[in-house]
Amino acid sequence: MAEPKGAIVMRIHRIRSEFVVAACDAELVGRDVPVGSSGRKVRISEQFYGERRVTSEELLWALARATTANLLGSRVTRLARDAGYVDDGCTGTLGGIPHAEIFSMSP
Repeated sequence: MAEPKGAIVMRIHRIRSEFVVAACDAELVGRDVPVGSSGRKVRISEQFYGERRVTSEELLWALARATTANLLGSRVTRLARDAGYVDDGCTGTLGGIPHAEIFSMSP
């Protein structure tokens, strides 16, 4: 079954005092993507990114509280950029897919 256009999946990982947000464009879950030139691949997994579909408002709520975020996919990274969490030109790619990581540092 095709994913709904614009679907986002997200999982929040709580590790001690850390609030880690992992989110990606829903259609990416389950794909294997190449990493580097070695032929190695990484699976975009439900264990990390989750399977629960969320709205853009839910993702932005989570990003406002995140100590770390791992974002994968053009919709998710664009939403984070448009909300001011990621600067233009500060995304990379993972297997050709837009990717951003956000870290919050407390004094």
